[in-house]
Amino acid sequence: MNKPVPVALVGGLYDTARAAAVDRLLHRHPGAVAIHHAVVAGRVERVVRDTSGVLDRAEVRNARDCVTRTVHEDLLSQLVRHVTGASLLIIDLWDSIEPRPVAEALARTRKLRLACVHTALDARHLPLDICRGDQLTETGQAAMAGDQRHLAEVLARQIEYATSLSLHGGDAEDAELSAAVLGHLAPHTPIVTLPDVTGPKLDVHELAERVDPATAQLPADRQTGEVTTVVWHRLRPLHPGRLFDAMDELVTTTVRSRGRFWLASRHERMLAWDAVAGVISVADAGPWLAALPEAAWDLISPIRRVAAALDWNPIIGDRVQHLVFTGPDIDRDRICGLLDSCLIDQDDILPGAAAWACYDDPFAPVLNLEESA
Repeated sequence: MNKPVPVALVGGLYDTARAAAVDRLLHRHPGAVAIHHAVVAGRVERVVRDTSGVLDRAEVRNARDCVTRTVHEDLLSQLVRHVTGASLLIIDLWDSIEPRPVAEALARTRKLRLACVHTALDARHLPLDICRGDQLTETGQAAMAGDQRHLAEVLARQIEYATSLSLHGGDAEDAELSAAVLGHLAPHTPIVTLPDVTGPKLDVHELAERVDPATAQLPADRQTGEVTTVVWHRLRPLHPGRLFDAMDELVTTTVRSRGRFWLASRHERMLAWDAVAGVISVADAGPWLAALPEAAWDLISPIRRVAAALDWNPIIGDRVQHLVFTGPDIDRDRICGLLDSCLIDQDDILPGAAAWACYDDPFAPVLNLEESA
């Protein structure tokens, strides 16, 4: 039986940087083939190339009136078509595509081995773009019609999901600043000249656990020049009203923040915090393990159980406040003091969850809508 062909997933908002990374892979691996889909005015164009040049260029028929599905289906068919004879298949993702759904789709194809998820970045633009609160469509960045995502939001997801990163363009000062930013956003991800495609098949479940709220590899406290990361870790629940009132300052005075938190009014539910460039999302991330019957623990992934064990407290279990804030010249004392002021008062600890459930919850319109969806 033939071995699965390795696949390099290369993405990033910056087409020049991404093309440079793809070119390096093509030249390093003779027999490699790169497949790229671009969406222009609702039309999908496919380009297949190798080191000799373009092998195929064609418009892909949008059969189901869904551009995203059309791209995914055509991509998979092209990968299978070029499996025979290719030493490496390179997916050159279109600018604003996030790598996670593509990686998870690839995992279902036995003939392919996902070897790396690589994000190529422009050192001149990264430090500024990660701070921008503009929507993709407002920046002139390539995006599909109706795309409401923000540029910094997409950029953060491309960076944090990747297994390797590369920097292109700019001068030595740009590269130094960009490397410092990446050291805060994705401290466990190597910055390389060329991604490695020789390792074992990547497990998409493990990739997901690297970024999902319950198991994410969150950055540690760090100071690099002007860039600061502040970790806030506490064991008391948060008052919903106080936190809601403080959120605007927390989000607008930092560039990137994420983590998991415990809201008194939702004692049994882990909540996820995800904010970038002034735009925040709060979502239900499922039950705390302490809220589950012991018999249900066998259904929980080992990594999730390990993450819970690291936070485990004999009284409250794995319930915890673990939020991480990154930005230029952050006032650490102000961030931590503001969050501390949002915790339940010591005198209110004893009444417990029954009393906490009666608090007014300004998060209810969003979180209750999620539960009913």
